Amino acid sequence: MAQYPTLSATPRDEFGKGFARRLRVAGRIPGVIYSGGTENVHFSVDRIKFTAVVRNQGVNAVIELDVDGEKHLTMVKHIDQNILSLDIDHVDMLAITRGERVEVEVPVLHEGDVYPGAMLNQELDALRVEADVLEIPEEITVSVEGLEAGTVIHAGDIALPAGVTLVDDAELLVFNVTFEEDSDVPEETEGAEAPAEGE
Repeated sequence: MAQYPTLSATPRDEFGKGFARRLRVAGRIPGVIYSGGTENVHFSVDRIKFTAVVRNQGVNAVIELDVDGEKHLTMVKHIDQNILSLDIDHVDMLAITRGERVEVEVPVLHEGDVYPGAMLNQELDALRVEADVLEIPEEITVSVEGLEAGTVIHAGDIALPAGVTLVDDAELLVFNVTFEEDSDVPEETEGAEAPAEGE
């Protein structure tokens, strides 16, 4: 993900639940840019545009925020969503620099079908990795095509994109292929379990 979108944001110097509620009614999301070396920047941004970026870029979206002419390269740190509407209520952004490497959690997906008669169990939904902040993969895909029962895939077995290194323990179990859970179905005894028709 070498490219990133730029969104216009407005600085804010009012705080509190009442002000935040008025921003949301106006279709804007309040947020904060956290930086280790400088003061935090409080801003608001258009809800529709920001939500679209997060949906397209994923949970580790990198966004350049133009706050009243001052540009900040940022990455999503935390999002607060409304429990009922799922609208974004508030966002925390982390100030980053080009060339910086960061630790992030990346979703793990699988593709393909395991061997007939086997069943795939995914034990871990995401892996913690380190990557260049502008090259964070949106997801990590693992092929399970033709894998037989008894096969296990640990974090260290997964091939990561170039420049991405594993932070999680390499022995963490990610996928486990077992026999389908239908072996106990044929165990019914003939006639023994069936109630008499007249009873």
